[in-house]
Amino acid sequence: MVASKIVMTSLSLTHRRALTCAATASATYPARLVPHPPDLIKWVRMEGGFVHQAVKIAQQHDETIGLGLVASEDIPKGSDLIALPHHIPLSFEFDHSVLSNLARKVPEELWAMKLGLKLLQERAKVGSFWWPYISNLPETYSIPIFFPGEDIRNLQYAPLLHQVNKRCRFLLDFDHEVRHALENMKPDDHPFGGQNVDASSLGWAMSAVSSRAFRLHGKKLLDGTHNNVPMMLPLIDMCNHSFNPNSQIVQEQDAGNLKILVKVVAETAIKQNDPLVLNYGCLNNDLFLLDYGFVIPSNPYDCIELKYDGALLDAASMAAGISSPNFSAPAPWQKEILSQLNLEGEAPILKVSLGGPELVEGHLLAALRALLASDMETVHKHDLNTLKSLSAEAPLGIANEVAAFRTIIALCVIALGHFPTKIMDDESLLKQGVSGSTELAIQFRMQKKSLIIDVMRNLTSRVKSLSSKGATAQG
Repeated sequence: MVASKIVMTSLSLTHRRALTCAATASATYPARLVPHPPDLIKWVRMEGGFVHQAVKIAQQHDETIGLGLVASEDIPKGSDLIALPHHIPLSFEFDHSVLSNLARKVPEELWAMKLGLKLLQERAKVGSFWWPYISNLPETYSIPIFFPGEDIRNLQYAPLLHQVNKRCRFLLDFDHEVRHALENMKPDDHPFGGQNVDASSLGWAMSAVSSRAFRLHGKKLLDGTHNNVPMMLPLIDMCNHSFNPNSQIVQEQDAGNLKILVKVVAETAIKQNDPLVLNYGCLNNDLFLLDYGFVIPSNPYDCIELKYDGALLDAASMAAGISSPNFSAPAPWQKEILSQLNLEGEAPILKVSLGGPELVEGHLLAALRALLASDMETVHKHDLNTLKSLSAEAPLGIANEVAAFRTIIALCVIALGHFPTKIMDDESLLKQGVSGSTELAIQFRMQKKSLIIDVMRNLTSRVKSLSSKGATAQG
């Protein structure tokens, strides 16, 4: 172990790279930070980690995915694939340093920047223990914060545009915070070895962490639970994503085994040449693009975000042919239901969504059912969970259900109208050949539009079925 550390440190002593980076989205996977980085598998093994003999780093079939882990031979289910001891993962521990003071100024929702500061510090440090890992990181990331302004606009989806602009503003403001904190600091005390840190390098670090870090159990709290600690897991973070993973991360719980912190285990039998894939989470495409730089086609967890607005719902309802909608002027008993759904009151949460596993978010569906009902007694016969459930078919009657679905279909038409281009236009643009960032932006908006159309088709089918049942009952 001691000898291996000396060997790897000697490799690290030769590096001295500027922290500034011109990160841009590319159609092909970007180069590593150095042209010929150290062998990552060899480094993990030399540091006391375990890597299955059949696990190899290889270029994926899809060049936009880039490098990943592949099985060079069949691997049985339940096999340990990778195991890392405690000292290999890269994490951030707060103390009284300048770096910790800067990290405390980062909002919790941008947690990746906190660990990103530590990553930048280790990248700047001559002889860093983690240099063999850091040198293998991509030089650029296909994250929207690095898109040209035109391609940010090409996303065409207001909720994501808001998040991208918010992150860009944070990086520009945090750039000033960092410069102010480090000005006139002696080189020996400088957390980045005297090197300049700007919005670009901060963005690189935040993107590296958001796209590769995992949250592991940290210290045990008084209530028996564990806090979550973001960590970068060398080699493990080269497993790509799938909603049908063949591998799983397992945090070692054996108190007798203090050496190994985390493992990757084969969840299924893995065939030769198959990539090793983990499930990064049941996320929508907004988060996949924001944090990971890719879009999942036909993502079952994707959704569109809308604002609950009475006037908008009135317009949608009237467009759907519903007479005398009263979304913007609900009766007192309907207001009470809206308050219970947190859509009315002092601090309402007006964000609702369509798509995903629910198809129609429960709060929106319950509100529509209640506001399109004229009989208070019928509504009060059902609890909120029933009103929120799409599987509770027509709890307030067929006519009410049809009116609710038609209103949502009209909402979908309005939402589609907010996109300047149609899917056919997008497909034509892709065939012409575009830059990597433009391609990602077009793919993202195409998936959003496809999702809206799928919701409309599903609800239209339900309306036809309900109308047929209503006609049969009347006959």
